[in-house]
Amino acid sequence: MKKLIFALAAALLTLASCGVGNVTVNSGKADKAYLSFSAAQAKDILVTVDGKEYKTETLKVKGWSGNKDLKSLSKNIITLEPGTHTVVVKDNTGKELTSQKVFISAQEHKMIGLEL
Repeated sequence: MKKLIFALAAALLTLASCGVGNVTVNSGKADKAYLSFSAAQAKDILVTVDGKEYKTETLKVKGWSGNKDLKSLSKNIITLEPGTHTVVVKDNTGKELTSQKVFISAQEHKMIGLEL
C-alpha cells in the first residue's frame, strides 16, 4: 500500500512540475520588396517612388544575372514596402525615361528595363 501511495505522489509531483509557460517565437523573412533598373549601359538615374527621391545607377543588362547576391548590388537597389507604387525615372538632364505603377510582393526583386 505504501508503494502505491508513493507512486501516486511521485506521479502527481512529476505532472505538476512540467509547466514551462507560454513562449512566442517570430521568425521568417523581412517584409521588404526590392526595385532595380537595367539598361544597355550603367548610368546614373533619379528615381521617384511615391514622391520620395532616390539617386541610383542602372545595372548593365549584360552584367545582370538573377542569381547575383543582393548585397553586392546594394547601391543599385531601392528597398520598399510591398504593395503598389508609382515610379518615375529621370536621367541626369531631367528627361523622364519612364513613369508607371508597379506592384511588388514581399521578398520580390523587380527589375525594370530602361531604354537609354
